[in-house]
Amino acid sequence: MKNNKILILFLLLAAMSSCVDSAEKITQPDVSNDRKEMLTFWIEELILPSYAEFDKDLQAMVISAEEFTTNPTEASLSAFRTSWTEAYISWQNVEMYEVGPAEKYTLRSFYNIYPADVAGIQSNINSGTANLNLPSAYAQQGFPALDFLLNGVAAQDENILAYYQDSEKGAQRLSYVNVLVSRMNTLLDQVISDWNGTAKADFISRTGLDIGSSTASLVNAYVLYYERHVRSGKFGIPSGATIASAGTTNPKKVEAYYKGDISGKLAKTAQLAFSNFFNGIANGKQGPSLKSYLNSIDAKDPSTGKLLSEYINEQLSLIDNLVNGLSDDYTYQIETDNDAMVKVYQEMQKAVRILKVDMTSAMSITITYTDNDGD
Repeated sequence: MKNNKILILFLLLAAMSSCVDSAEKITQPDVSNDRKEMLTFWIEELILPSYAEFDKDLQAMVISAEEFTTNPTEASLSAFRTSWTEAYISWQNVEMYEVGPAEKYTLRSFYNIYPADVAGIQSNINSGTANLNLPSAYAQQGFPALDFLLNGVAAQDENILAYYQDSEKGAQRLSYVNVLVSRMNTLLDQVISDWNGTAKADFISRTGLDIGSSTASLVNAYVLYYERHVRSGKFGIPSGATIASAGTTNPKKVEAYYKGDISGKLAKTAQLAFSNFFNGIANGKQGPSLKSYLNSIDAKDPSTGKLLSEYINEQLSLIDNLVNGLSDDYTYQIETDNDAMVKVYQEMQKAVRILKVDMTSAMSITITYTDNDGD
């Protein structure tokens, strides 16, 4: 009788162990194929086409810059300014892709650190030599530096032309413009060349979720971009909404400060690109995305129980509407209704929390960057 009881107990324990093993196996779905599809779509339909479109716009700027520096006239200045504006807007569609070659060449740092370092730019022009590879030179180049050189050296176009036609320093100033545009062109060529080389296949092949995998790398870059360069850079710092700003508005720190009336267009383009990436929208088609991936693992918002992707899209849609309601001139917006800028920052902060905590937790992705700007 005693032996029978021992046998029954043994069989019960074995059965329970079998159930646990079985449960563990079925609660860990294999979605590595989903990630490969997603990575392929990202690179082939979003990243590379966006760079190709940006390259086309940058080449137009290169041509108009050459025409202006060869013959600075009212017409060539206007053409250069127009192509710079179009390229700057186009840049908003690729800035978030700071992974792979763009990360390797630190493209964003050389392209779009603002406000422009005016004193550094003028020092570089006067010296005739400048090491633009140094971190201290980030704000002395790229789109913000060209903003100053095209729009900020004087209030009127005739005085801007006089700045470049000056018999003593005009040639040096035009030379610096050429240096900046040529450098931007060279850096972009390197990034695109690398993507079209081995970087593309390498990106698609790293299908894991570990630190260094393509999904984890791009999600980190994507969230960091929104947190630091959209939420804080475009809205929080200029409006004084960040903790570090302590409520003090900084209209001179808006993107494209000297042109002014395109700062809103830049932000609206960036916001739309960010939302489209989340939903996998590219050139009128929709493919594998963060949204579809979250749905495939049945990720839910912990507070409401609704699909996490729906919860994220509701917040992004709210932000879209708020951003679209702002003036295209953020200096004017801050001076006339700064509360609207602060409201955008606050709603973006909510989106950052959802993306940085809830989304990455659901995807088992570790955030590897530190937000150290006191926001």
